[in-house]
Amino acid sequence: MSARIPLPTEQRLGLLAWAALVVLQLVWHAWLFPAQLMPMWLVLAITVIPLLLPLLAIRDARRALLWVGILSLFYFCHGIAEGWSSSSERWLALLEIILTLLLIGTLGAGVKRKAKP
Repeated sequence: MSARIPLPTEQRLGLLAWAALVVLQLVWHAWLFPAQLMPMWLVLAITVIPLLLPLLAIRDARRALLWVGILSLFYFCHGIAEGWSSSSERWLALLEIILTLLLIGTLGAGVKRKAKP
């Protein structure tokens, strides 16, 4: 039986940002501003499932965070586009941008540099 190594604070913050991003997508697209031209299940499949795939596929939290960080670039771009184009959804877009930057920032903060010889 192997002992689990506790995650550093920045990675725990990254996991929290990841969970908040999932909740934001659900609240945004299913409750506050449901899509008018597409079925809700399709919108949620496009926005939520990519965030859940690393959780289901990767057992190591550090590795899952890396993949979510890569995926979060899509959500960053989505937040920029929505913030620019939709004044009614701008506050949600700003929150999405903040969460993605927090997620990417915690990934960068968790990287340890190799000592120079």
